[in-house]
Amino acid sequence: MAEFDYDLFVIGAGSGGVRAARIAAGFGAKVAVAEEHRVGGTCVIRGCVPKKLMVYASQFSEAFEDAAGYGWTVPEATFDWAKLIAAKDAEIDRLNAIYIRNLTASGAELFQSRAVVEGPHEVRICEEDRTVTARIILVATGGSPWLDMTLAGIDNVITSNEVFYLKEMPKRVVIAGGGYIAVEFAGIFNGLGADTTLVYRGPEILRGFDDEIRACVRAEMEKRGVKFEFDTIFSKLEKGADGITATLSNGKTLAADQVLFATGRRPATEGLGLETAGVELDGVGAVKVNHESRSSVPSIYAIGDVTNRVNLTPVAIREGHAFADTVFGGTPRHVDHTLIPTAVFSQPEIGTVGLTEQEAVEAFDAVDVYRASFRPMIATLSGRDERMLMKVLVDAQTDKVLGVHVVGHGAGEMAQVLGIAVKMGATKADFDATVAVHPTAAEELVTMRTPSAQLRREAA
Repeated sequence: MAEFDYDLFVIGAGSGGVRAARIAAGFGAKVAVAEEHRVGGTCVIRGCVPKKLMVYASQFSEAFEDAAGYGWTVPEATFDWAKLIAAKDAEIDRLNAIYIRNLTASGAELFQSRAVVEGPHEVRICEEDRTVTARIILVATGGSPWLDMTLAGIDNVITSNEVFYLKEMPKRVVIAGGGYIAVEFAGIFNGLGADTTLVYRGPEILRGFDDEIRACVRAEMEKRGVKFEFDTIFSKLEKGADGITATLSNGKTLAADQVLFATGRRPATEGLGLETAGVELDGVGAVKVNHESRSSVPSIYAIGDVTNRVNLTPVAIREGHAFADTVFGGTPRHVDHTLIPTAVFSQPEIGTVGLTEQEAVEAFDAVDVYRASFRPMIATLSGRDERMLMKVLVDAQTDKVLGVHVVGHGAGEMAQVLGIAVKMGATKADFDATVAVHPTAAEELVTMRTPSAQLRREAA
């Protein structure tokens, strides 16, 4: 039998790679991990975690306004961007240290270096300019922001990589994109007081989500002051003495201090040597894998965003754990990529699990839609013009809940709990049999008795 320097070499120390390394090491494998940036990956260092902290910061502006309706007299508030960024940096440093400590404590060896695949069992550690061998190689390099490098003036924009490290808060922000990152940062900058415009090539934000949810969130964002330019793209970007001028294909020009491009992410496989090693990639550069996360090369696996399956941190963690259990633990485990609950920390927030109304109608002959739109209790005394929306989609033939969608305060927290019920195959009768928690917004989920719509597919 051939001998290798390591049983497992992981390229990428994000949440998925670290989980895989720790679990494999726990099974007795000799493990090495290479990371060219900071340990923790996109989510911890320049994604979900710092973004959520900034969402919290931006929400205080509304809280101060709402307090007056509840009898509080709040002096005029001021905001210190530098203080927020310093506090955020300190928290990210803490988490980075924890990730390193947990990884090394598991027995894995950490290389703070870029690593490149040189063959089915060979990895070159670039900083040390040496090649090591491994029985199994795991690619967990995640994704990176995509930019249209043909756009005139593209060098004047920032991405989600840079936005967390701006020295000054921009007073005028233009955001390109309509997905998670674009919508969440539109809420952040708007909440912090910046003049905020979102530019999107499509007719509505958050493609892939339930259409009614999309429209509701956009309408609520407009109430808060976010401006939208739909069905248009950027023609050019010019930097001058007064900031950046963005020219759109519809002829409009927008002035900005910062232009944030959140136009999608691509799997981070460029320059990794995967094609040379025989690893098959798809059209966007994602590693093609089977249900075990194994690539076209039997000794090379891939997990997380680099595979472009479901690009969410908890999914990468689950895939990493399943990989280690299967390959090193002797317990085959496969990740079920269906019925995954998720949240968008937009303002208002979205929590969702299961099928959208459009998907349900396409897949089932009879769908009942239960819908509740209402003013949340917190807005009654504050006087804020705000609406929550809840939808429960049910297969009318089996009574099984197909999807649940919530817009409003606490939607993300609700989605986690709703995910359990939907994953277990709960029926509408199960929802109805659950006693409501009063007074809460969530009680609407178990008190809706009459369908708002009954959608039926006509017989052929």
